[in-house]
Amino acid sequence: MFGRDEKVSAIRLTAAQYIILGIFLVLAYGLWRLQVAQSDYYSLAAEKNRIRNVPVLAPRGKILDREGRTIVDNYPSFSALLLRDSTRDLTADADSIAQGLHLDPNEVRARIRHFATMPQYQPIFLKEDITPDELQFIEAHRNELPELDTIMAHRRLYPRNGFMAHMIGYVGEVSEDMLNQPQFELYNSGDVVGISGVERQYNTLLMGQNGSRQALVDSHGREVGRLGETEAVPGKQLKLTVDIDLQIAAEEALGDKNGAIVAMDPHTGEILAMVSRPTFDPNDFAVHVSRDQWNKLVTDPDKPLLNKAIQAQLAPGSTFKVIMSFAGWQEGIAQNMHVHCNGSADFYGRNSKCWVYFLHQSHGDVDLAKAIYQSCDVFFYTLADKLGINRIAKYATQLGLGQKTGIDLPQEASGIVPSEEWKLRNFRQKWYAGETIFVGIGQGAITVTPVQLLRAISAISMGGKMVVPHVINPTDLPPNYLEAAHITDVKTVAFDPSGWNYITDAMERVLEPGGTSPLAAIPGIEIAGKTGSAQVVSLENRAKHKDNADLAQNGWFVGFSPRRNPDVVVCVLFQGGEHGKLAARLATQVIKAYVEKQRRNPQKMVEKPKSNGAVDVGALWTEPGSEGEKERLQGGRFVLDLPKKPLATAIAAPGMR
Repeated sequence: MFGRDEKVSAIRLTAAQYIILGIFLVLAYGLWRLQVAQSDYYSLAAEKNRIRNVPVLAPRGKILDREGRTIVDNYPSFSALLLRDSTRDLTADADSIAQGLHLDPNEVRARIRHFATMPQYQPIFLKEDITPDELQFIEAHRNELPELDTIMAHRRLYPRNGFMAHMIGYVGEVSEDMLNQPQFELYNSGDVVGISGVERQYNTLLMGQNGSRQALVDSHGREVGRLGETEAVPGKQLKLTVDIDLQIAAEEALGDKNGAIVAMDPHTGEILAMVSRPTFDPNDFAVHVSRDQWNKLVTDPDKPLLNKAIQAQLAPGSTFKVIMSFAGWQEGIAQNMHVHCNGSADFYGRNSKCWVYFLHQSHGDVDLAKAIYQSCDVFFYTLADKLGINRIAKYATQLGLGQKTGIDLPQEASGIVPSEEWKLRNFRQKWYAGETIFVGIGQGAITVTPVQLLRAISAISMGGKMVVPHVINPTDLPPNYLEAAHITDVKTVAFDPSGWNYITDAMERVLEPGGTSPLAAIPGIEIAGKTGSAQVVSLENRAKHKDNADLAQNGWFVGFSPRRNPDVVVCVLFQGGEHGKLAARLATQVIKAYVEKQRRNPQKMVEKPKSNGAVDVGALWTEPGSEGEKERLQGGRFVLDLPKKPLATAIAAPGMR
């Protein structure tokens, strides 16, 4: 029984054979379906499994002051990207994307349409500086919305309250108009570039070079692996010539007054401080300025975006009398001139009044020195008449008026120096001698910028040495930049040494009893200068409308210390300030801060790089914490911890905390 072989039934054998045959048929059909029937579909799907290049943005270089203290830094931020290299209908997902990122769906669709003609490998920047909940939304919807991605960027961290805003400038997304300009032709839509100030002037150096990350994505656009990464090269760190401590003094001096203050080293042309009022907050531009904010800035009649230090073109008033004195001395006229001022004088059938006429006073007998320190209009009316407009224009042009100074900031204005040829060219009219009279006191057609006037008076204080104002430390520039900028060029203007002594001695008396601004003097500090009050309308009309603030005269003062071969020159424009003596008080505050720092530091504000090099930025944004707490750095919307306490000199800056 047990030794007998068991036989498999024919039915079972046949069934097994059919099952095996069926399996082979299914496999054969699947193979045919993959390789023949749906070969195009799967080939396309396989093609879509490819490498995606994701940009890695380079941080912009930091901006430091002359002593290595950080003025502009960066903070980490995430931006939302819309990837366009998948087959998904991006427009269909617009509502979901807009809801998660707190955007207007129509705005999302508009951006998709706007970039439709761009190469598909270029992503669309949907929203910058996204919030934590928006970042979480993107991460949580990777499968449903694979076209959404994020990129880490380094946003600009500027000082608060508009500190140094006009000099530093701000950054923003490159516009379509900018892309058509030669300096931006290599950039793409979405790139963040410098729009004004140092940020724009040295944009190429500050930008650095972006890197990229190679990501492997599937047919749905989902990232399934990484192949490698090319690191971004950070932008170059730039050191300015500005001294934060002096900048604080200038900001505090001008306060909320309209106008500008510029301080410069006349030996080198280094700008030590530059303030323009009103100001703006560049942190508003670091991410994306709203339409309402932008409209408010551009429609403000006080023009907060205008850097008045280099762009305000106004009559210089009596400060121009120093240039007139220089011209008159060089021509051999002024040194022997004597005029009797009884409050007015007649020229070409018109009675031209001196400023003391409206005080019911007169200057009496006046020579050049008295004409300078008491600012006698009648003397300079007479000198202008003797010189003539063309000789006045000759010497004003020699001192750099009517032309750009070459300062390394964008959009500098050139001002106007009138002459017979200038009027004929621009107005097709003859120049009349009566017009020359008013140019002699810095009125009429002549206009200057504060930095032009600063440079001209600086050249006179230096006996004819005229430098190029600049805000960047030349040692920070590559040779090709330095050669093109010409910021180290020096020009010599011929100046009789006896005239130099005479004129600068007279300018010192401006701040002494009998001068136009004795209350601006600082005991123990030798200061020379010249006040100026530039009319907006004639003095007669101004007297009729005393209560109209819009017609108030602009106050000017240019001063320097010491009297000859000075270490610092300061120019102040106080718009609507009425009197140059008030502008003088602002200037001498800045000079005092400079001299006092020199006396504390005999090495004359030598650069002192910090050992930590990084975030010793206490000066501008710090808020002192209680004992045991870290100092905090506030800029834009972010607060960062600082490793050490800030500089004590800077914590006290007005409005900086």
